[in-house]
Amino acid sequence: MTTIRAVDVVGGPEVIGAPLDSARAIIAAVRRGFPVAAVEHVIASGRMTLAEIDEVVLPRKTLSHRRKIGTLTSEQSDRLVRAARVIAEAEETFGSQEKAGRWLRRPTEALGGEKPIALLDTSEGAAEVETLLGRIAHGIAA
Repeated sequence: MTTIRAVDVVGGPEVIGAPLDSARAIIAAVRRGFPVAAVEHVIASGRMTLAEIDEVVLPRKTLSHRRKIGTLTSEQSDRLVRAARVIAEAEETFGSQEKAGRWLRRPTEALGGEKPIALLDTSEGAAEVETLLGRIAHGIAA
């Protein structure tokens, strides 16, 4: 379900250009490559800054090149949807985009003093953040 909500973080079917109502549809869209507009939507919505996109999804210079092409690669799309999934889970856990954003950007002792958003550049890092969000959501001491 979080993956479906992640679609909204990247702009939904309107931005992606395809119905994204199932995990299979999302997988197919990632494999095709998301439009660059998905990155633009994440930035415009305030969910990630350009600097965070640079660290987690793709370097600025590459983003500039991908803007000319119009689409991301499947790997870049996968990193974007991974970050979007964690952002969506944080928003659900904390009840608002603003509170989730603050938590994602605050160093957290449970993650070795790192900012949760900084760990989204790897699947293992994202899994650690998702585990912590699950503990918080269920009232288990983080």
